[in-house]
Amino acid sequence: MPELTPPPLTPATAGASSSTGSALATATVPGPSLSIDERGAAAGAVTAFRLLVGWQLASLGTTMLPLIVVVQALLAVGIVIGFGLLIPTMDPATALFLSTGAPTVLLMTVGLVIVPQAVATAKANGTFAYVRSLPVPRSVLLLSDLTVWAAVALPGIAGAIVAASLRYDLTFQFDWLVLAAASVLIVVTATAVGYAIAVALPQALAMVMSQILVFFVLLFSPITFPASQLPAWFQTVHTYLPMQAAADAMRAGLASGAYAVQGRDLLVLALWCAAGIAISLRALTRRD
Repeated sequence: MPELTPPPLTPATAGASSSTGSALATATVPGPSLSIDERGAAAGAVTAFRLLVGWQLASLGTTMLPLIVVVQALLAVGIVIGFGLLIPTMDPATALFLSTGAPTVLLMTVGLVIVPQAVATAKANGTFAYVRSLPVPRSVLLLSDLTVWAAVALPGIAGAIVAASLRYDLTFQFDWLVLAAASVLIVVTATAVGYAIAVALPQALAMVMSQILVFFVLLFSPITFPASQLPAWFQTVHTYLPMQAAADAMRAGLASGAYAVQGRDLLVLALWCAAGIAISLRALTRRD
């Protein structure tokens, strides 16, 4: 049985014949030569997952990844410093609230804005159809995408913390367990919802939705400002949306001395995450 390395994920590759997709079913990765067909479903799924993650990271590395890094850096500086210029008197409590909200904005922006645009582009150039045609479980396809985007988004947290520390001379009180759990849950939730938007909606509508969401996250979500500044009805709406829950959970991890994690925040995030994954899997398994 031949051992193949998947080709670069490009529009030309996406238009390749179905025999290329079939060849990937027996592909192996460098190291131990384990054929998917010869090692059972579980080993085959793990091998396919590793191939897809490496493949997608390599594709992002020359196109989207530099752009995402620049966007995250600019957002971190813009939120921490730019938003601070709009506040006449920046006391330590306000600076801490603003700074602990910045990482959530970064994660939400990657998941709800960049991911739908990237998937919509892949649908337009045929790459998405090609990957979807590969003989691997749809859950593996989705898990590989979620993993790649989580790896891309999570480093932005450090950038936001550094920018806040330099600008306001803040001392963070990390609860590492809460911070790790909240960060992973937030980025997976945002990415799952963004992925669901991209695969469930037509390309043009998904692109428009992502543009609307960037304004909603930045300007109309209680992430960098208290929810009390919103009208009462809008406060109620946000108790069911993932933005405020994500910001509150992140604050509890970054400034545990000032904020505490609430079980309801984690529940809201978990429900949105489950909904995003369910919609994505249904769209991926749907026959066109």
